[in-house]
Amino acid sequence: MRQGPRNLITDVAGLLVGNAEDHALKSGSTVLTAERPFRAAVSIMGGSPGTRETDLLAPDKLVQEIDALVLSGGSAFGLDACSGVMAGLRAKGRGFAVGPVQVPIVPGAIVFDLLNGGDKGWDESPYAALGRRAFDGARPEFSIGTAGAGTGAMTGNWKGGLGSASTVLEDGTTVGALVVVNALGSVTAPSGQFWAAPWELGSEFGGLGLGGPFDAGHEPQPLKRLGEATTIAIVATDADLDKAGLLRMATAAQDGMARAIVPSHTPIDGDLVFAVSTGARALGDPMPEAFRIGHAAATTLARAIARAVHAAESREGDLQPVWQTRA
Repeated sequence: MRQGPRNLITDVAGLLVGNAEDHALKSGSTVLTAERPFRAAVSIMGGSPGTRETDLLAPDKLVQEIDALVLSGGSAFGLDACSGVMAGLRAKGRGFAVGPVQVPIVPGAIVFDLLNGGDKGWDESPYAALGRRAFDGARPEFSIGTAGAGTGAMTGNWKGGLGSASTVLEDGTTVGALVVVNALGSVTAPSGQFWAAPWELGSEFGGLGLGGPFDAGHEPQPLKRLGEATTIAIVATDADLDKAGLLRMATAAQDGMARAIVPSHTPIDGDLVFAVSTGARALGDPMPEAFRIGHAAATTLARAIARAVHAAESREGDLQPVWQTRA
């Protein structure tokens, strides 16, 4: 198991990611798309999710492929980013064919970042424009940290952000993760070491090891209010998984969230994971391969979460410190 060449979700060949942000707003949007439609599923384990078109990702629903996924700040306002992405796809003639009409399929999820110190006094929601700009800029290389949908993210102690990581398995299968970390919980132990440290490859988030000591009996108190906290993620692979297999992959990836954020999946968080397959790589023996892919999805997501906070940068008006400035 090793990092992909970029250590980004776009190491899954064919995937593209675009970011758009407004630092005065302290918010933004991120889109994952590809040159052709792809399969997707979703697992929702948080108690306060904010989503669009996630029901159609269930294995028994008619639509088998989608055109893009959107992660956005802005709470419910941020769901407008999906409309901007739809406009960009429509301009390219993309979408689910209904007679002569093409309907782009763009599920999305949002985090709450309305109380992070940014200027939210808009007359018209900026998120459709942010979504369109993110889609138009989608490419294999993209920024993490204080970028896209992670621009205004916060956690229980450090400033949050956008993270990504990738893993290449021994058989060549690639697994990637993309995540907006805006959690109620913390991604670090009291020592400042990342909870995800056991899964770090190289020094991708500081190379500090496990650290410690920490109090395993510590009972954290909620430092955000209902609806303010959420971690939303996408895990992706080139393995040819159907929607049922992707649902299992997304469910396994939730373990990575729990390993990297303490606590996770609370009633206050809207934690969810999308899973994506490009279908480029045929499966051999389905059971052991699905086992390995699920484990890789969990560990890769844990790493991406740590990288989001590790890469966050200070901006004027921030309400939280960045991890890089710790004493």
